[in-house]
Amino acid sequence: MKSEPPLSGRPVYVIDGSRTPCLKARGRPGPFTAADLAVRAGQPLLARQPFEPTELDQVILGCAIPGPDEANIARVAALRLGCGKAVPAFTVQRNCGSGMQALDSAARDIAAGRSDLILAGGTEAMSHAPVLYNDEMVAWLGQWQKARSPLERLKLLGQLRPAHFAPVIGLLRGLTDPTVGLIMGRTAEILAWRFNISREEMDGFALRSHQRLAKAQAEGRLAEEIEILYDERGRYYDHDDGVRPDTTLAQLAKLDPIFDRDFGLVTAGNSSQVTDGACWLLLASEEAVKRYDLKVMGRIADCAWAGLDPATMGLGPVYATAALLARNRLDLDAIDYWEINEAFAAQVLACLEAFADPDFCRRELGLDKPLGEIDPERLNVDGGAIAVGHPVGMSGARIVLHLLRVLQEKGGRRGVATLCIGGGQGGAMLVETGG
Repeated sequence: MKSEPPLSGRPVYVIDGSRTPCLKARGRPGPFTAADLAVRAGQPLLARQPFEPTELDQVILGCAIPGPDEANIARVAALRLGCGKAVPAFTVQRNCGSGMQALDSAARDIAAGRSDLILAGGTEAMSHAPVLYNDEMVAWLGQWQKARSPLERLKLLGQLRPAHFAPVIGLLRGLTDPTVGLIMGRTAEILAWRFNISREEMDGFALRSHQRLAKAQAEGRLAEEIEILYDERGRYYDHDDGVRPDTTLAQLAKLDPIFDRDFGLVTAGNSSQVTDGACWLLLASEEAVKRYDLKVMGRIADCAWAGLDPATMGLGPVYATAALLARNRLDLDAIDYWEINEAFAAQVLACLEAFADPDFCRRELGLDKPLGEIDPERLNVDGGAIAVGHPVGMSGARIVLHLLRVLQEKGGRRGVATLCIGGGQGGAMLVETGG
């Protein structure tokens, strides 16, 4: 189990954060691009600060699939947010961990003394993922461009075949690991088989996610972190709209498997949703906190990344959390609250099994005892990506922001936000408050 150096140096404080609602993709491009979402989440956040956006040292944004008009989307968002031409910005891409990577990159620069005030987060408009031409059509278009006479173009038209028009669905390709040839849902099926997780357990976990999010919405406990969106037609979006508060186990049980039609257990109901959303956090050094008299939400204590077999990428949180806890000399029971991104119910349940499995911890993590068990009442207390949605570039930032909110509300001191990452990685971030 390899690991990079721990976060060391100056303390890194989170002073504020906000996100958009997560908007479920509904078969067509959503009302906002990834850059739109980042700007809409950032405008009210920056407007309520005692400093000008131009006083930021950097803007760092995670995004897995920015659109063709959003090259270096962090810079596009920074300029649209009024940060000015002098504030540098860069984009990071670590698949599902992109938003968390942005926070880690920002935290390390502040800890090292290179920056004092950074806007960092993640964005994704999965509904805008491109549909592409295949190679045969691209080659044909190249010949069409070279054709100089009507006769040449007529001959080229005669060469067109139905296969030329077969689309390449960018989102499906992006969610498929090219090294093992598995779409992410198939890796969840592997974990369900490996850890003997039943369909009933998966559906029960999914139901709980929806129930918890619905309860948090009804009680208004997400209002402080969500910024209302308005589209060009005047419609507004004020909540995560993929939640299904009235769903039941019986309804979930009727859904067919989608990744393994014959023998699978993973369905649309016990998987995360294809969603659009953005999230920002403002990170500051102690010097910046004093200079602007900033209120502190908490601090980023450390972040760890781990690699593993891409075919079992869903176990990434276990590998990353093990490294994080070891180098901070913490036991699992020292963590008050947890956010494990719900890519799939099977994946989270497999992680919980692996945490508590002495053979797995000894063989895979080199530990002499299991990491332990996580209390379900301290895990994803307001639901997770199965109900909220999983905008790939955003999720790593969202779970950190929400974890800090939970720690504040519940009076907890330490929390871990962790997620699996397509391609066989895991990320885990340790945050602390004054609780």
